[in-house]
Amino acid sequence: MTNQDTAQRPALRSQRLNQITHEPHSKLDALVKAHAPFETQANFARFVVAQYLFQSELAALYNDAELTAIVPDLPDRCRAEAAKADLADLETDVPAPIAGAVSNPSKAEALGWLFVSEGSKLGAAFLIKRAVGLGLSETFGARHLGEPAGGRAEGWKRFVKTLDGLELSAQEEAELDKGAIDAFNRFTVLLEQAYTPELA
Repeated sequence: MTNQDTAQRPALRSQRLNQITHEPHSKLDALVKAHAPFETQANFARFVVAQYLFQSELAALYNDAELTAIVPDLPDRCRAEAAKADLADLETDVPAPIAGAVSNPSKAEALGWLFVSEGSKLGAAFLIKRAVGLGLSETFGARHLGEPAGGRAEGWKRFVKTLDGLELSAQEEAELDKGAIDAFNRFTVLLEQAYTPELA
């Protein structure tokens, strides 16, 4: 098998998810940069609004008994409360929910959403450094970007190892893919909402 064949057919489920979400991920990164969240605390507060909305929508998944049976430390991984505390630090109101949140997804679809949420903790390692330039930290204003207990890389490796080891049907694989793509698209919607003039 050539390297090209391998690139076209990722050996691991997590690699496939990274591949199929490359486009929405790139679009989201560009949108984040366009809103310049690290130029001012006010800009950053809008970013935290989007993070809070996204994490609060996923709180039910992080506390789901069936999903916790697969990933035992899942409830501890949720960042909704950290983002809420950040909003208080930044003297920003907790936003009202925005229509369109994920609702009762299948187990596989939910894992796709969690894959995106957990993966974002790796990027947060870079974002927290930028937040420090605004006078924020893992204990004030940027808690949701803080290092998880046990370390970012270790937590991600454990999650991916579990995900890659699951026995899933072809239908479930498709649901997993859908969940991951939907998660990126949903965060993009929330980010755009967070920076709309009437909210800012």
